[in-house]
Amino acid sequence: MIGPVPVIGIVGGVGSGKSTLARWVAEHHPVVVIDADTIGHEFLRDPDIRTQLRALFGDSIFNAVGAVHRPELARRVFGDSPEQQQARQQLDHLLHPLIRAEIARRASAVDPKTISVVLLDAALLLEAGWHDLCRGILFVDTPEERRATWVQAHRGWTLDELHRREASQWPVEKKRRASHAIVANTADVATAGAAMWREIQRL
Repeated sequence: MIGPVPVIGIVGGVGSGKSTLARWVAEHHPVVVIDADTIGHEFLRDPDIRTQLRALFGDSIFNAVGAVHRPELARRVFGDSPEQQQARQQLDHLLHPLIRAEIARRASAVDPKTISVVLLDAALLLEAGWHDLCRGILFVDTPEERRATWVQAHRGWTLDELHRREASQWPVEKKRRASHAIVANTADVATAGAAMWREIQRL
């Protein structure tokens, strides 16, 4: 363990609802969620990181006030072209060590008197090698049709965009095989969240 409280990693396909279920569990049980994507977004606001991003990708990924324009950055790094793959590697090389260190810092600071489990919600947990920070990995199993409906409603993505984003991650089936427990997300949030909590307690 990296801190006084066990860490359980939560993985799934894009739009699987893992963040929603993790939040539900944290609202109903002595659990805290560390969201790696949020940490990554925070680093994008760091002036030193912006300087390095400008050196890597130029001015086009910044908006008029100098903030990173995330849709443009995503266009540069998500996809299967050699240029996009190289850009993704450069971005990961810059951010992943920083995100990992921040995850470890936050997990180490959790108070075991009030919190029994840390949930690490990280889309690239397995790809980045952060599984070694976790006592166990839980996979949220959500049908592709349900995931496609969610990303279209909440992010405005087409099915092609969903597949483009997933091309930068491990295949869903590979994530499932690498996990220690599986939760089906096919019912309402409370039902799936309760099932997640039961599996977390077994890990």
